[in-house]
Amino acid sequence: MNVRTTALRRALGRDSGQVSIEFLGMTPTIIITLVLLWQFVLVGYTYTLAGNAADEAVRAGTAATGDRQAACEREGTSDLPEAWRGDAEVSCGSGAPGYVTADVSLKVPVLFPGSIGFPFPGITGHAGAVEEAK
Repeated sequence: MNVRTTALRRALGRDSGQVSIEFLGMTPTIIITLVLLWQFVLVGYTYTLAGNAADEAVRAGTAATGDRQAACEREGTSDLPEAWRGDAEVSCGSGAPGYVTADVSLKVPVLFPGSIGFPFPGITGHAGAVEEAK
């Protein structure tokens, strides 16, 4: 071997383990990014659930012949997953004569459905429909 090859091998040998150190340095950033993405998925899913629950509640409210609020609550929470159903708040009202509105408020779980860690803003779904003729 000549002197040049030996110097090159010695220079390359000094970088052994560099990739491992860089990966360990990036691991917290990767984990935090994945956790934030998952939380955004939960927020989006909660928006979808709140909107659908409000639609179901107002549909039941427009056809109710007796207690409109009870019908709204029953239908507004019937299709919700158990993790969201416990803290759901459903309210029905009348915006104008012959017009029924429903609001469904849901809490956004923190990282795991069914667990509420710290106070996270809730999400409200709103729907309205014309009352059916009786």
